[in-house]
Amino acid sequence: MQIYPAIDIKNGKAVRLLQGEANAVTDYGDPVAAAMDWKNQGATYLHVVDLDGAFEGSGRNLPILKEIVKQTGLPVETGGGIRTMEDIEARLCAGVQRVILGTVALNHPEIVEEACRKFPGHIAVGLDCKNGLVAVKGWVETSTITAKDLALKMKAFGVTDIIYTDISRDGMLVGPNVESTKQLIADTNMNIIGSGGVGTLQDLIDLKNAGCAGAIIGKALYSGKVKLSDALTLEEE
Repeated sequence: MQIYPAIDIKNGKAVRLLQGEANAVTDYGDPVAAAMDWKNQGATYLHVVDLDGAFEGSGRNLPILKEIVKQTGLPVETGGGIRTMEDIEARLCAGVQRVILGTVALNHPEIVEEACRKFPGHIAVGLDCKNGLVAVKGWVETSTITAKDLALKMKAFGVTDIIYTDISRDGMLVGPNVESTKQLIADTNMNIIGSGGVGTLQDLIDLKNAGCAGAIIGKALYSGKVKLSDALTLEEE
């Protein structure tokens, strides 16, 4: 199972939010320094989210993203405010390995279809859910479509990787929604990356046992509740 240390960028800083609330912010400083720290601790892949992009649809943190790719030399997946083919191309030109589409997957699925055709293997979809329903635009709006239905629609376009987050648990360190994650894996047979609420090493073990292809870990790393070296042992087993 791939372990993805998370770096969320807001106003040029590495931050963590509680339940996706823009005002519930903890500042962790320079995101490039954070990325280098995770690399030095053994990280093999990074998960970077542009929160300004997610909330505002802007790409002003693109220079920071480029610097993270350049300085670390690690594969990076990124999401947040990526709404057009131009946005996707800009991230891939920055050296990103995988671009995560969220809001656009729901509102303009034809863009996902085009992106998969043009950049096969480099497109993932983020399903951020509240009570099983997909939420968009930085999690401030909830749709009426289920994670399963949207995932299967994306699979038909050629998407193989889904980042699944239960928003109610994100940043809360209360444990991910393992049952819903496991159900999504069973329903779709896709590569599901678990996210949201990881607070202990056992949470990561539970996601691995559920069949996750990967797991994203943020606040638990920054707070020291989980050591990256311990989490990385799950990649080797």
